[in-house]
Amino acid sequence: FVAIGPESESQASWRSANKINPANQVRILKLSHMRYQHPDLRAITTFLRDFGMHVVKKTETQRWYRGYGPDHCVYYAQQGPRKSLGGTFKVESCQELEKVMKIPEAKCISNGVEEMKDAPGGGYIASILDPEGFQVNFICGQAPAESRKMPEKLVFNDESTKPRVRKFQRFEPGPAAVHKLGHFGLCVRNFDGQMAFYTRNFNIVPSDLLYVPLPPDSKGEPGRKTVAMFAHIDRGQDLVDHHTILLTTLPPGGEPHVHHCSFEVHDFDTQALGHQWLAQKEYKSE
Repeated sequence: FVAIGPESESQASWRSANKINPANQVRILKLSHMRYQHPDLRAITTFLRDFGMHVVKKTETQRWYRGYGPDHCVYYAQQGPRKSLGGTFKVESCQELEKVMKIPEAKCISNGVEEMKDAPGGGYIASILDPEGFQVNFICGQAPAESRKMPEKLVFNDESTKPRVRKFQRFEPGPAAVHKLGHFGLCVRNFDGQMAFYTRNFNIVPSDLLYVPLPPDSKGEPGRKTVAMFAHIDRGQDLVDHHTILLTTLPPGGEPHVHHCSFEVHDFDTQALGHQWLAQKEYKSE
């Protein structure tokens, strides 16, 4: 009902209360792409093309898929049993990759800082496991990606202004062309620990925290338990997406897992056309 309500808190105040020192953090620039392992690369390629991506490079065991945005790829797939290989963040410099591997709560699973010899744009990568075993990747040093053609913007008439004259709005059925990776979500067992890990070690801060009320304590004070965090990358005065990562608490007995990843498309019409295209191809939501 309100965008900024009475329970809001400034970013500086929140960091101070949680004893977070930005000078010690790994400096992330943006979210780059998702990485997954698939048993059938041809099957996932067919789906991702219908979803709105295209193959930019492939080897016998690897595929890189691109949108029309500024990233060399938005989705990476390698041959193997079905498995998430984590979200991938671009950092400010390769020195930040060295900092990643020194995070006490993380386990480095790459062979140090590795060169991405086969990847479009090249560059370097370091991969870690967070405290609950989710893989997270960090890259730097890629060559700039070539620009791609942007979709045409719709032109709207109203009662006083008619910028579109003698021109129809026509929509072509087909996949919803992907611009970029927007965010990904994790369902975690130890929410407080995972939230502390990502906000303490990286320039990631909450945009919104969701909570459930708890019974009053012995003094009659109402309690609460935070159960989800929508968080963005702090780039100072630069405008950023509302959230890049989502953490949410598992129900009792649940197993930690990647909940979803979301991609940005041109507009709502594009999204609706893409949904219709996938439904016609008889893909099913799970």
